[in-house]
Amino acid sequence: MTERHAPEEDALPIHRRLAQTLAAALLALALAGCEESGDRAADPEPTGGARVIAPGKPGEKSRTLTPGEAAKELPDDSPNAADHQYVRRMIEHHRQALTMTALAPGRAASTQVKRLAERIAAAQKPEIGAMEGWQSAHPADPGAAGHDHAMPGMATAEQLGRLKAARGAEFDRQFLALMIAHHEGAVTMAGEALSGGNNVAVEEMATDVVAQQTAEISRMRAMG
Repeated sequence: MTERHAPEEDALPIHRRLAQTLAAALLALALAGCEESGDRAADPEPTGGARVIAPGKPGEKSRTLTPGEAAKELPDDSPNAADHQYVRRMIEHHRQALTMTALAPGRAASTQVKRLAERIAAAQKPEIGAMEGWQSAHPADPGAAGHDHAMPGMATAEQLGRLKAARGAEFDRQFLALMIAHHEGAVTMAGEALSGGNNVAVEEMATDVVAQQTAEISRMRAMG
């Protein structure tokens, strides 16, 4: 399977880069206002007010906007069906990875495999928490869940049974093979979210998955 790499900043859609620039500018203005409010509370509001420089599209000039105008131009990043599907499926995907990594301490022969399992568990447990928090903040429409097809990279019940029964070098071999496939599936799912989703937070989570798990795939292949 072709490895997916984290998208470069320049490859992000223009509306994403505009949103990030405007959001950062608005935050800076808000912080500056908080810092100066104590000293200037009695002063009249300055003429003209602050301005935000909004980058133009390729070939277009930048524009100067008021904070209010800049806020209105931020794109709507309301979660869509692809965002909800990605988070729901990735939580289940990560949970299976934790099931697999929990087997390593008592079965693996290689110290490298044991440490790899520890790193994967340490990364994916908080990611599950972050995704569950996102779900709480963005409840999905119960009628829009749809039907989930099999997720790429998920180990079958038979494969998990063989992994649980294995010990030593055979466990190491099976663990690496299953986890490489599992990570490749996660990268595929993240790529789908990046192309079809709309929410900035989900985009950031998916980008992290691509970067992290692509690097771990390379390490696991070197270990095999």
